[in-house]
Amino acid sequence: MKSVTFHGIIAARKVVTRFLKSTPLTHYPELSEKLGFQAYIKHENHLPTGSFKVRGGINFMSNLPTEQKKQGVVTATRGNHGQSIAYAAAQFCVKATIVVPYGNNPEKNSAMHAFGAELIEHGADFDEARELCDTLQAERGLYYVHPCMEPALIHGVGTYSLEIFENLPNVHTIIVPIGGGSGVCGAITVAKAINPNVKIIGVQAENAPAIYRSWKEGEHVETDSCNTIADGLATRVPFKLPFSIIKDGIHDIVTVNEEEIRSGIRTVLRYTHNLAEGAGAAALAAAYKLADTLEGQNVAIIMSGGNLDTETLKEVLSNS
Repeated sequence: MKSVTFHGIIAARKVVTRFLKSTPLTHYPELSEKLGFQAYIKHENHLPTGSFKVRGGINFMSNLPTEQKKQGVVTATRGNHGQSIAYAAAQFCVKATIVVPYGNNPEKNSAMHAFGAELIEHGADFDEARELCDTLQAERGLYYVHPCMEPALIHGVGTYSLEIFENLPNVHTIIVPIGGGSGVCGAITVAKAINPNVKIIGVQAENAPAIYRSWKEGEHVETDSCNTIADGLATRVPFKLPFSIIKDGIHDIVTVNEEEIRSGIRTVLRYTHNLAEGAGAAALAAAYKLADTLEGQNVAIIMSGGNLDTETLKEVLSNS
């Protein structure tokens, strides 16, 4: 199994910055007053695809061998990873085939198609969609881009953590949503290299707690379902590479329920005037639960994405 390294993240930055600008790390005084600590939001929702994952897509596609660029790639997604691969593939003139589950976020589907990807619907959830990729890989000679098992992806997304340490050298805690785990693995790797005293806290949905349960129980745990409004957190299976980093490197993992995620979306809108998807609001939802333990600290909260579809937004706001 290939490894994730701080050197890899440093190298990725040279690639990523050719295509993407750094995202803001914004301090919100009113939100800080309410929480009892200094709250800094890392706005990954400001990237071209509305999500942090495009950092990884750019770095991966840059490192893809020339012959494979000619053949193309395939991946499975609930949306943000797929948009990342579709966007990055377009930058490097690579054909991308994206498999999504039936009933996937229609606006994310539309965005992937607009970036030039071929979209295929298959299965009831991400993990079932992922199974079709093996067939397409064999039939078409495509490279399967696993959303969490490619070090180049993790190296790419790890660049947002470099930006946090540059902009807030005295950060005490970083709170990161966990779906497959690429973002939190980047944060763990960077913190270990720059300042191991910085605490990395992960967040999962109560309805999709595979990594949380695996971490707590000390063994690989899969769940039967992952029915959460936060589709960026909706995975049933902990993947080997990210979990190997998480299990020894994370300081804590907390879970948030569906109403806490909805409240997080509304709170983000109220205090930052940004739109966050469920996964993007999960870290702030967790910050509220942890407020007493974070008192007086400088806390970076990762707003991982803003790709919330219109119908879900209506539902969240109508029940406030």
